[in-house]
Amino acid sequence: MTPLQAILLGLVQGLTEFLPISSTAHLRILPHFLGWEDPGAAFSAAIQLGTLAAVFVYFAADISRLTRAALEGLRHRDLRRTPDTLLAWSIVPASVPIVVLGLGFKDFIEIEARGLSIIAIALIVLALLLLLSERLGPRDRELSQLTFWRIQIIGLCQALALIPGCSRSGSTIMGGLFVGLRRDEAARFSFLLGLPAIGGAGLLKLFELLATTSSAHSMVNLGLGIAAAAISGYVSIDLLLRFLKRHGTHAFAFYRIGLGAFILWTLY
Repeated sequence: MTPLQAILLGLVQGLTEFLPISSTAHLRILPHFLGWEDPGAAFSAAIQLGTLAAVFVYFAADISRLTRAALEGLRHRDLRRTPDTLLAWSIVPASVPIVVLGLGFKDFIEIEARGLSIIAIALIVLALLLLLSERLGPRDRELSQLTFWRIQIIGLCQALALIPGCSRSGSTIMGGLFVGLRRDEAARFSFLLGLPAIGGAGLLKLFELLATTSSAHSMVNLGLGIAAAAISGYVSIDLLLRFLKRHGTHAFAFYRIGLGAFILWTLY
């Protein structure tokens, strides 16, 4: 991998991590059509640390408020003390499905599931589910109105992101719409819910890469990819929140269907 390739992959990761179009799919598709080697699941997951940094910076006020609320809940021994306390502590069990399934099916996800045909089908299937959630979801709730069990439903939807092509952002926004959140609130919660999953996966793969390579060149490329992902991720968050305040997810769904169909056409 060259430094330019690492930067380009980082920019793609940042832009597509938060848009509901699947960063994993694009990090697999781009090298395929440009004739590069597959960067691998470990590199793709490690540069998510850049997008994690973007979330921490963009939502610093929200994260600080939720952290204080979580600590207040512990101090008063009441995890439902306020809507923020309930939200903060509900994120923990909502992250369990993606962690358990991710570790349990680690080899399948990182090898067999990275096939382009699986990615193409996942792109199309989740697009149809997004369109269905747009049609059926009432979109009249805010984050403060989420109940514990509605948050767990969104957490289960997040686990779909383990299938390359599904998109963590897309699956959680879809879950948020199904339980009644407004579009921009569904996206905002998607970012907050993703903090444990993105951070855990990114750190795990970073340690794996550090353990298997001592090449300074590889470490420089990884650093460039993380930095590029952080910058483009911050821009992507702002663009998506502004877009969803006025528009639906239909454009992303149609893009997913078109991209999935194009991949299948090139393969078959």
